[in-house]
Amino acid sequence: MDVVQGAGVVVTGAGGGIGAALARRFAAGGARVVVNDLDADRAAAVADEIGGIAVPGDASAVVAEARSALGGTVDVYCANAGLASGGSEAAGEDVWALAWDVNVMAHVRAAHELLPEWLERGSGRFVSTVSAAGLLTMVGAAPYSVTKHGAYAFAEWLSLTYRHRGIKVHAICPQGVRTDMLAGTGSAGDLVLVPTAIEPEEVAEALFQGIEEDRFLILPHPEVAAYYRARATDPEHWLTNMNHIQQKWEATR
Repeated sequence: MDVVQGAGVVVTGAGGGIGAALARRFAAGGARVVVNDLDADRAAAVADEIGGIAVPGDASAVVAEARSALGGTVDVYCANAGLASGGSEAAGEDVWALAWDVNVMAHVRAAHELLPEWLERGSGRFVSTVSAAGLLTMVGAAPYSVTKHGAYAFAEWLSLTYRHRGIKVHAICPQGVRTDMLAGTGSAGDLVLVPTAIEPEEVAEALFQGIEEDRFLILPHPEVAAYYRARATDPEHWLTNMNHIQQKWEATR
C-alpha cells in the first residue's frame, strides 16, 4: 500500500493488544514504526520484533520524541492507548479525570502537535482507536463509555474540519478484542464482549481495508453498524434492550 510504504508511523499503547497488532501490520507494509507504551520493556520487545523504534512514556507527550526518532516527520499517528475505566456516576473524580486524560485529551494534544505540519504540507493521517462503546455504550463502565464517546466525537470533528485540506482520519470501533483490557472487564465483559471477541490482528486488517477504501468509520465487528442504526432510529427500543442487558449483568454480580 503506497500510503504506508516508507511512512513514519507512531502507535501509542503498542506494547500489546491492538497497538502491537497495528505496529506489526504497519511494519509489514513497509512503514517505519515508533512503538510507544508506558511499559518500556514491552515497547522495546515489540520494536525489536518489527525493526521499529521504541519510544516509551506517556502517550500524551510522545509526538516530539517520536518525530525526532523518525527523522523529523510523522505521517501516521495511531492514538491507540486507552483505559477501560469501570464504574458508575459514583466513580471517583480521579477515575473520571484519568479516563478523560488518556481516552480523549491525549488525542487532542497529539493533534495539536501534529496538525500545523500536516496542514502546511497538505497530508497526514490520524487513527483513533475508539471502541464500539463510543458509538453505543458499555454496561458497568460509565467513565469508559462517556470518554470513548468523546474520543469518537473528536475524531469526527477532525475529519469534517480538515478533510478538504488533505488530513485523513479513521475511527476504529471494535467490540470485544482478545487483549489484556478485555480480560480486565470482568463479568460485564464476559456477558457483552467475550462471545463475539476477535483477535487484535483482525482489527489491524480492518483498519488497512478502511485505509484502502478511504473510510472514516472502521467496524471490525460489522454488526455494530446495525446496532448504531437502531440506536439512532429508535432510541427508546434500543435503550430498553440495553437495560435488559444491564439487568442480566446485575443478576450475575
